[in-house]
Amino acid sequence: MNQANQHDQYQQRQQALAPLSRRSSQEVPWDMLIIGGGITGAGIAREAARRGLTVLLIEQKDFAWGTSSRSSKMVHGGLRYIASGDYKTTLLSVRERERMLGEASGLVNEMHFVMPHYKGKFPPPWIFNTLLRVYDGLAGKRYSKYFKKDAFLSLNPNIKQEKFLGASQFSDAVTDDSRLVMRVLDEATHDGAQAINYLKAESLITNEQGLVVGATLIDGSSEDSSHTYDVHAKVVVSATGAWADTLRMQASKQTEQAFHKQIRPSRGSHLVVSQERLPLTQAYTSLHPVDKRAVFVFPWENRTVLGTTDLDHPTLDDSEVGITNEEVDYLLAATNNLFDDANLNREDVISTWAGVRPLISEGGDGKRVSPSKEKRDHSVWLDNNLVTVSGGKLTTFRLIALDVLKVCQKVLELDESATQDNVSYSSQVFSNQTPTNAKFATLPASLQQRLQGFYGRQLDSLLELAHDDDLAYVTDSNTIWAEIRFATRYEQVIHLDDLLLRRTRLGLILPNGAMTPLISHRVKQICQQELGWDEQKWQQEADRYTQLWQRYYHLPAA
Repeated sequence: MNQANQHDQYQQRQQALAPLSRRSSQEVPWDMLIIGGGITGAGIAREAARRGLTVLLIEQKDFAWGTSSRSSKMVHGGLRYIASGDYKTTLLSVRERERMLGEASGLVNEMHFVMPHYKGKFPPPWIFNTLLRVYDGLAGKRYSKYFKKDAFLSLNPNIKQEKFLGASQFSDAVTDDSRLVMRVLDEATHDGAQAINYLKAESLITNEQGLVVGATLIDGSSEDSSHTYDVHAKVVVSATGAWADTLRMQASKQTEQAFHKQIRPSRGSHLVVSQERLPLTQAYTSLHPVDKRAVFVFPWENRTVLGTTDLDHPTLDDSEVGITNEEVDYLLAATNNLFDDANLNREDVISTWAGVRPLISEGGDGKRVSPSKEKRDHSVWLDNNLVTVSGGKLTTFRLIALDVLKVCQKVLELDESATQDNVSYSSQVFSNQTPTNAKFATLPASLQQRLQGFYGRQLDSLLELAHDDDLAYVTDSNTIWAEIRFATRYEQVIHLDDLLLRRTRLGLILPNGAMTPLISHRVKQICQQELGWDEQKWQQEADRYTQLWQRYYHLPAA
């Protein structure tokens, strides 16, 4: 069984790589080559494939490896944009939030947020609630309400009470960002797209006129693999987020000194603590006592998350990103200031994560505002047939994809109606169908909803693959063992961190990155059964993962 499944995995990858050979790609080029396997690239693949284009998406690391597995997990409308007068961005974001809540319930879920108000502190209740009325108006729903002091404290006795006036409640949404990427990619591949991880775009291919017509790819799925592919496409799209300037500079033929970089990488970091240490049923937002930035504390995956920071991250390369000690202290201080007697410290931290946001800088180095004040709009550039997209929000990935297609139609000669909002608004991003496997009816309602949201049309395959004991939860997480088995069989798991940090989030919510003896023993069994890993391979992966987790997903050295 082990050898058969290992053979299946190898065959699946070889079949996916077969159309990339130099001859077939040059004679019959892909319509679109998408570089970048985060939510932006996945969204573009979804919209392009549904329009009948031949699409290849590649990712140099793992799907959602970069920003799209390290966000704040929030699908929000951008309340702060109203305060700055940017109603259009808020309106579009709110519409997309509502769309995702309707189409992907279980994956994108409503979450209540609370803003406590204090005497002499900004914002006063009347200003904030005026903003909330506008916010609700854009959504066409009434979510917000105001709680007077005594009513709120009866339900939230742990909130800081000195000079407390009352609290405003509003609603946004929360998701598992990495699973969101996988769900959108599944919709794209169902419509014919190909998506392959651990393929790096080493360089662009240009024709005699200097136009980009493809890319040279390197297979990085193992240390022994160095196979290269020259892949040709009618249009190449770079959806590499904070790394977008690299390929743009290649396409422009400019030197690094002459090229005007437009991406401003900004690091956002988070802490995860147990619900026992800080039990929450809704999210809290407040202004940090030091710099008055908005920070959040919210429930996620049966844990409590503290976030986020917003700092320039100028030394961007292809390695992992980790939190700093200063950020740990910053987030602990914000939370302890908000909750009386919380007294959180470093020993309470289960894990951390940090990601880099791609901000589009408005000014030169000497004129820059703080990262928090940069706009979150996206931009699309066309450089010698290379289409580059960066910036934007997780919430608006579909709208970003439509804007990219509008630029691509100049190269592909698409029918203009194919990218108009009125056409695409009638087409769902997420397909929904009722599972037919009998095991589904035996599951609790909350788990049914979660699995339907996470896996969509793939849920029957997941249930069919599940062993009898795979339908149990992994300790006190929301994840069941069947999800681990399904990911290893069908979701291009190459390394252990793909499985524990992105296909599932067990590495973020369980002690020691889920490598405690009982958990790791069963994970090992499944990897051996489904991936054909022998003892030596498992130990290599376990050592690699443990080192990575300790350095980038736990506390930095004091």
